[in-house]
Amino acid sequence: MKQSLIRPALVLALAATLSACGGSDDDNYTVKGTVSGIVYPGAVLTTNGMDLPLGVPATPGGTVSFEFPNKLKYGDEYDVQFKSYPANQSQCGSLANTIANNKDTAGRLADINITLACDVDAYALNGTITGLTVDGLVLANGSNTGTLTIGKETTTTPKPYTFTMPVVQFGVSYNVVVVTQPAGLTCSVANGTGVMGAANVTNVAVTCVPN
Repeated sequence: MKQSLIRPALVLALAATLSACGGSDDDNYTVKGTVSGIVYPGAVLTTNGMDLPLGVPATPGGTVSFEFPNKLKYGDEYDVQFKSYPANQSQCGSLANTIANNKDTAGRLADINITLACDVDAYALNGTITGLTVDGLVLANGSNTGTLTIGKETTTTPKPYTFTMPVVQFGVSYNVVVVTQPAGLTCSVANGTGVMGAANVTNVAVTCVPN
């Protein structure tokens, strides 16, 4: 009699232990999270056959919360990816300096809470310099605090240059100016102002002539 009672008790205890360690096929898990930095429309997330369009936050560049419509069962694998990026924001993924949490198995953690981020695409300022026969020319982009010091030319052909400072994001204005004139020369800038488009700027021309 005692043995017949002990067996069902052991079965119940084992079931309780398994339940505490994991989940069952009836468990449901919502794939949700946040995306920060969205400025432009067009973002669509996807996982497990579900697509989820994201809107632009009330304050562009803020945080958007998302939640996929269908829940996953315990043990289902998920991999949240960008099916399409926001316009002019092809750099989207896990937050910098964090462990990627967009891919895992439902039930390994109590909740699925994914954190992603987007940044606006950025491009370089490029151009040429003509007539720089001595060292000492210093250029700057008025939209940031960096400067670029350029040495003299060794040939008579226009000398290409690229700002090595942080590049300029799409939609941000730039203004290339001469900060320091080289000794004995006066340098002027053509095509130095504008708004960054969706490609590197290549036509900022600097011309130097003797004083």
